[in-house]
Amino acid sequence: MKCFHCGDECKDNSIRINDKLFCCLGCKSVYEILNNSDLCEYYNYNSSPGVGRKELPKRDYTYLDNPDIKEKIIDFSNDKYTSITLFIPTMHCSSCIWILENLYKLNPGIIFSRVDFLKKKLELKFMNVDTTLKEVIILLDSIGYEPVITGDRDDSERLTSESKKLYYRLGIAGFAFGNIMLLSFPEYLGISEGSSLSFNLFGYLNILLALPVLFYSASDYFISAFKGLRKKIVNIDVPIALGISVLFMRSIFEILSGTGAGFFDSMTGLVFFLLTGRLFQNKTYESLNFERDYKSYFPLAVNIIKEVQLLATSIDKIVVGDKMNIRHNEIIPADSILMRGDGLIDYSFVTGEAEAVSLKVGDKIYAGGKQVGGAIDAEVIKEVSNSYLTQLWNNKTFKKDSVNLIQEITNRISKYFTFAVVSIAVISFFYWFGNSTAIAFNTFTAVLIVACPCALALSAPFTLGNTLRIFGRNRLYLKNSNVIEDLSKTKKIVFDKTGTITQIGSEEVKYTGTELSEEEINILLSVTSNSTHPKSLSIHRLYKADRKFDITEDYDEIPGQGVKGRLGSKTLLLGSATFIDNYLGSNIILDNIKSSTVLMINDSVKGYFSFSNKYRDGLYDLVERLRRKYRLSVLSGDNESERTELKNLFPSKNQMLFNQSPLDKLDHIESLKAEGEHVLMLGDGLNDAGALKSGNVGIAITENANNFTPASDGILDSKSFVLLDKFLDFSRTSIKVIKINFAISFLYNIVGLSFAVSGNLSPIIAAILMPLSSISVVIFSMVSTNFLSKRIGL
Repeated sequence: MKCFHCGDECKDNSIRINDKLFCCLGCKSVYEILNNSDLCEYYNYNSSPGVGRKELPKRDYTYLDNPDIKEKIIDFSNDKYTSITLFIPTMHCSSCIWILENLYKLNPGIIFSRVDFLKKKLELKFMNVDTTLKEVIILLDSIGYEPVITGDRDDSERLTSESKKLYYRLGIAGFAFGNIMLLSFPEYLGISEGSSLSFNLFGYLNILLALPVLFYSASDYFISAFKGLRKKIVNIDVPIALGISVLFMRSIFEILSGTGAGFFDSMTGLVFFLLTGRLFQNKTYESLNFERDYKSYFPLAVNIIKEVQLLATSIDKIVVGDKMNIRHNEIIPADSILMRGDGLIDYSFVTGEAEAVSLKVGDKIYAGGKQVGGAIDAEVIKEVSNSYLTQLWNNKTFKKDSVNLIQEITNRISKYFTFAVVSIAVISFFYWFGNSTAIAFNTFTAVLIVACPCALALSAPFTLGNTLRIFGRNRLYLKNSNVIEDLSKTKKIVFDKTGTITQIGSEEVKYTGTELSEEEINILLSVTSNSTHPKSLSIHRLYKADRKFDITEDYDEIPGQGVKGRLGSKTLLLGSATFIDNYLGSNIILDNIKSSTVLMINDSVKGYFSFSNKYRDGLYDLVERLRRKYRLSVLSGDNESERTELKNLFPSKNQMLFNQSPLDKLDHIESLKAEGEHVLMLGDGLNDAGALKSGNVGIAITENANNFTPASDGILDSKSFVLLDKFLDFSRTSIKVIKINFAISFLYNIVGLSFAVSGNLSPIIAAILMPLSSISVVIFSMVSTNFLSKRIGL
């Protein structure tokens, strides 16, 4: 009698609902919860998918009502809802995914839940007025998915128990393999006469030694194969489990019938070497783990206030207690308390909702928010989580529709690979059966073991993962590995001008107009201190020296046009002539200053700033290299005053467009894509967010990584701008390495299968070769990408 919920054996039929039996009141309780909420579809995905509940949950979660403890656990919270990420170790099958992503049916206050099955993590969001954190945790516990609540826990600790199990399985398989070989020595030496009693005894001992190997050491292969077949999927563990089963049953038959000594040495040796290969793979993958390093490369920086100075600091150097200066449109990298200024925080990066939230001094700001008002100061109260920010960056809100051909090919090959291998094994078995049953069984098993699509599956993630690390080492930080494939397809490159091909901070700034008083300089410094636009920064540097200035009131910035702020009775506007004319409602700006940045205080035009741009060092050589392989375009929000100078850099056949608003830039990218171009857009991340998101690949060029935009696919440090052509070349090289790996994997399988089919490969040698093929592909990926990157100068 099996429990309908968890599949464990029932002692009797006393606990039941109609024809459904349960092993305990806990399982019955979970079933009733699901049944009352019309969620019994849970049981359709897998039979007995639940986790056993030997008793009803009695854990006390009262501590979750404590605000201090809640703050350590949650990711984000406002007046409306709370977001949290939980580790669920009991998550194990498709039914688990289904029920965890349908929690809203059990608790209407839960409005979103999403599972990361590989990491056993659950992201969920709930409405504060409808439910609480404690109620959500109690619900999860009651249905068998008790979360691990320990604050910031290292994932490596969670994997310790799995590693121990692998060592136990390996130890038992090794012990049995060694002793079975010892007991098989008489057979190896050909001693068979007059010792039938000894042979029978040794045979039965071999059976006893082989049983724990079959039922414990090799259990993962059988469980994985069974789960796959139950879902009508023939995975890689199916032929392995079949091969082990054939060896075991053949050996049992020979020993019990007295017709032979069996193949228990081969079976236990096969499992031992498979587990050794898995352990070696795990250790190799851990030592080559690119994901952890990639997250540590997340390049967001922030200005930290040290005495009276602002120091640009990488977020991995920020500690609790640091005071950050956050300017207009900058991302807040850590949970903090607002200390100065008026907070106007856009949490669309976190929540997907664009409505900004007003905050006052003393209010909490959550990591991932963007200040869309004037400059503020905030004190860090929680350490920065790179993985959390990276998770936000990869949010589906910023996802682009693109076809991952490498992954598609891998999935297609793997889908039919196992079926083909099993067919070859069966055909080989019947071919040899007439000549020699021993060769037939060996051939059948060797074919099943030696052929492995793992190398195909591992090639792409390890090659692209190491490429991410190489790019990060050279200050190009990509959102994820899929961007590399998109980058390799680039045919058209579109450059923004200001802040992208021009060098911020080195241009000459000249003021023409009425001399400014100290009071007017004070408000000019105050307003420009809020903005991260290159021209605002240049004007600020022109007057800053050692001057102190007051805090701006009612600051506003219109992308691509200008900034506005008030200080006391004075209102300042700084921006394009169109921006000033639109504000005044008339056309008063003279034509000769239309291309300049106009300054107006209290409706009186004081003068204008003109800029002599300095283009980035190495730009001319970079354009020369790029134009041989790609079509180039330049977009600028300025007028055509620099067309002549740009023509010297970009030949006439390359397109140059001026007076482009952020919307014009977006439309231009969309039109190029409509023409079939695969577009790489390069901007400064300020006025180009729409164009960056629209491009097949959008890369933001930054001076100190403060101007991060989640709309981009990557962030390129300005110091590495001249390496752009090398990044593009190496992205194509990485794809070639993956294709070479595919060829190596196919060659290995063809050679291995040819030896196995011909009867010249024993199952034990096949078990050794199988993990070596995967490891060799991984090592080739790492060595080749490292070597080729250094060869081209990365």
